[in-house]
Amino acid sequence: MTVELQVAEGWLTVCELSVLVPGRGVAALLPDGSQAAVFVDRTGRPYAIGNRDPFTGAQVLSRGLVGSAAGRPFVASPLLKQRFDLESGRCLDDEEVAVRTYPVRTAATSR
Repeated sequence: MTVELQVAEGWLTVCELSVLVPGRGVAALLPDGSQAAVFVDRTGRPYAIGNRDPFTGAQVLSRGLVGSAAGRPFVASPLLKQRFDLESGRCLDDEEVAVRTYPVRTAATSR
């Protein structure tokens, strides 16, 4: 199974689902030069958000700590610790801030 993100050009294969570790993210370089942070939860559900921390401008969200609040999965920035909802991109600590989210899916690997 592969993890794919929907970008302007269509579905982009990021990596094999098996290389993602629950609670840890990976960064993916996108065709437009931006980056996405890709995560998988313990059930195997993938998430993808922008990798750029809007508070610092650093491309670090893929290195953040994953958790949940009120049943919602989030990643906490490794720099200033703001939490971003992995489904909506909304910052849980500042309602005026959000990061981009990407539609993500898993697809059977063709061989």
